Amino acid sequence: MLLGDLVARFDDEAFALESLLAIGDLALLARVEEAAAKEQLSAGEFAVRAGQLFSDNASDDDWVSLIGVMGRTDDPGRECLRKMLEFALRPARPEHSCADHHA
Repeated sequence: MLLGDLVARFDDEAFALESLLAIGDLALLARVEEAAAKEQLSAGEFAVRAGQLFSDNASDDDWVSLIGVMGRTDDPGRECLRKMLEFALRPARPEHSCADHHA
């Protein structure tokens, strides 16, 4: 399956939730459920949103890391979703820091 096809499948909430549960990482699941609740989403909806956020906002380094991890696993879909969820769970970064204005 091509990476684009795999990412497109994460648009399906049921598939995303099933994939999230299949990861088997209880700590990640708890973080997803907590973040989803804050945004009034289900875990499956959050997983779909994570895929969209990654597709729209990931840096070149994020994509290279994703492809590298997927190439070293027997289950690229699981690792793809894990990386996308971790990306979506990152703390928001401010657009510019105070130091930018005081150089």
